[in-house]
Amino acid sequence: MPERTSSGFGRLLITVYGIFALSATARAGVQIATRFSEAPLPYLLSALAGVVYILATIGLARSGPGARRLAWGAVGFELAGVLVVGMLSVFDAGDFPDDTVWSEFGRGYGYIPLVLPLVGLWWLRRTRSR
Repeated sequence: MPERTSSGFGRLLITVYGIFALSATARAGVQIATRFSEAPLPYLLSALAGVVYILATIGLARSGPGARRLAWGAVGFELAGVLVVGMLSVFDAGDFPDDTVWSEFGRGYGYIPLVLPLVGLWWLRRTRSR
């Protein structure tokens, strides 16, 4: 049986994911409600990031194979998102008049959005069935 993703170090990881879920969702909500026409793509991408962080938090906090699959999918999507959005925001800055959570690989958040999915994937692999 796999180790629970919510035990030990997983508690810290879930806390960080929860903080990012709350901050990304709140930020996107305010941006969409107040300035959507200024930068719709970045604001929608921030909302998507918020949803991904929520799903990752739920997947990591719960136990069972369904929760584990949810966590793998969310954290994998998060890594792909931060890499793609990071590259696009660097090489095609015109489409990003305002930052997203994943812009420039999470520069505005101390690059935590780039490191977090790597740590999440490591934790999921470490706690898998042996």
